[in-house]
Amino acid sequence: MKRFSILVADDDERIINFLNVRLKSAGYDVCTAANGIQALDQVRSKNPDLVILDLVMPQMDGLEAMRELRTFATTPVIMLTARGEDDEKIRGLKLGADDYLSKPFNPDELVARIEAVRRRIEPQDKRKTLELFVHGDVNIDFKQHIVTVAGEEKYLTRIEWLLLTELVQSSGRFMTYEELLSRVWGSEYQGDVQLLRTWISRLRGKLEKNPESPILIRTIPKSGYIIQHDSGAVQE
Repeated sequence: MKRFSILVADDDERIINFLNVRLKSAGYDVCTAANGIQALDQVRSKNPDLVILDLVMPQMDGLEAMRELRTFATTPVIMLTARGEDDEKIRGLKLGADDYLSKPFNPDELVARIEAVRRRIEPQDKRKTLELFVHGDVNIDFKQHIVTVAGEEKYLTRIEWLLLTELVQSSGRFMTYEELLSRVWGSEYQGDVQLLRTWISRLRGKLEKNPESPILIRTIPKSGYIIQHDSGAVQE
């Protein structure tokens, strides 16, 4: 069986060497890159299962590499950021990164986050899912993985699909921050409300006519979110 492969992109040779040893000892195949240009070349040539991407690198930084990567691949990305760079984290998430970890980091936490991403991308269909959900101008076809708003098709990332699926499957029921974080990202993310808010904002930007006054995905202040039932079709 092919082992799960990881690309580590960082300009710090010490981090590259350390993660190369640590991740291989955890059972992963590892390839490396020292800048954003090399990282993109490695993704194209080796098609890794996941990318660990430092934001501060020469020639092409992590944000620019992230932007370019999302034009041709949906490979999961965990960003490495300097502690306190909240604006950079948000920018990275908006560009399509799946997660972030602040430097300096605990290598065991990185492995836990890799495993959490791995669980999300591997087949896991144990629950009955809806095939069609309609709410106003929003039509969600889960069977074909198509979302249209007023007849216009919208592209959703893997995380956006997972998040939307959880909300729709529980339509009419309030879901807490902790519940959504645990179901979409894993139990180790239950306290990361900023991560959830960023992805909810991305979803609203694609699905709501007015994201500042959402009708589809409603906020329950300081608690969570809910998608209300609509008069449209809901089919299992």
